[in-house]
Amino acid sequence: MNNGTVKFFNDLKGFGFIKEDSTDQEYFVHVTGLVHEIQENDKVTFDLQEGRKGLNAVNVKRA
Repeated sequence: MNNGTVKFFNDLKGFGFIKEDSTDQEYFVHVTGLVHEIQENDKVTFDLQEGRKGLNAVNVKRA
């Protein structure tokens, strides 16, 4: 599990980005990868999974 902060999330379009705390790297997140609803600045935990354009955050839960 990785820890991070939701940098951006658009409810209408169903996607956003999470910034990992330990590396400052940003990962794409899609609504299908959410366990809990998220909003900007929420602290979250997540796993990474290879997607079409790189690593995506999946199993995203509010911390």
